[in-house]
Amino acid sequence: MTSMSRARVARRIAAGAAYGGGGIGLAGAAAVGVLLAEVRLARRHVGNGTSNHVPNADGRYGRLYANPGEPPLRLTLLGDSTAAGQGVHRAGQTPGALLASGLAAVAERQVEFRNVALPGARSDDLDRQVALVLSDPALAPDVCVIMIGANDVTNRMPPTRSVRHLSSAVRRLRTAGAEVVVGTCPDLGTIEPVQQPLRWLARRASRQLAAAQTIGAVEQGGRTVSLGDLLGPEFAANPRELFGPDNYHPSAEGYATAAMAVLPTVCAALGLWPAEEERPDVSRREGFLPVARAAAEAASEAGTEVTAAMPTGPKGPWALLKRRRRRRVPEPDRTPATPSP
Repeated sequence: MTSMSRARVARRIAAGAAYGGGGIGLAGAAAVGVLLAEVRLARRHVGNGTSNHVPNADGRYGRLYANPGEPPLRLTLLGDSTAAGQGVHRAGQTPGALLASGLAAVAERQVEFRNVALPGARSDDLDRQVALVLSDPALAPDVCVIMIGANDVTNRMPPTRSVRHLSSAVRRLRTAGAEVVVGTCPDLGTIEPVQQPLRWLARRASRQLAAAQTIGAVEQGGRTVSLGDLLGPEFAANPRELFGPDNYHPSAEGYATAAMAVLPTVCAALGLWPAEEERPDVSRREGFLPVARAAAEAASEAGTEVTAAMPTGPKGPWALLKRRRRRRVPEPDRTPATPSP
């Protein structure tokens, strides 16, 4: 599927989400039905070689930056098993711990991290997760990262419904004052037990949803980062290194790769990234595009950020497409979870 055709599909899905439609399918209902049969076989492998336990990474990071007069930044992760960190054994290997450590190092400030992600969650669980995050106004986060979408595809959730729930979550978090970064649907075409031509169908469905998620999130004031290609060429070329023992969830190295892609956008959302990095760099093919086209391009390239730019333009809202340079994520530096002041 070309970038332009993916942009058209993404616009239709996002419009359906906004206006209550629900009949637009991903890659064709029949094809997805066949894909699901293959994914069900793949799921039998999940859990063979790893436990269902998800390490608890909640707590305060960056103890070197303790300052009694400065409260910690609050970072919260929402989403599914990828956000939770399923597939690794130590808390420090989870994406949340890696992001919290990286944010603390860039901000030179302590970070209070909380994870409410749930393995197996679909986008319709975001309503519950957001309510949990906002239950205590005194603990409202400064920035939230959402990773969601894979289970929507494998469970045949209509993409319009999926995007509607995500858009609502972004809107509620932004209204509460939090910056929001969405890691869009990963590329399910890299799951080892899924064979061709179903890998192609899985990739197509994943990227369609990722592009539509981008439109929905950006229109509500969030930023997005494409995770698709992180689970594409790098994962396909190094499945033993970048996938975990279950061949489904990322390994510690895979989560570190994803965290490195998301961290610059989290920092930029908080105004912590160098000012020169905020200007489009034409040498990296960055610039202003209609939001649907930016979403389609981002779905095909890992680490690509999309953020709102202009509310109106010749082809609707416009967005800024950036390909940020990834920086190494510091080793987690965490103190035990403690009640926040």
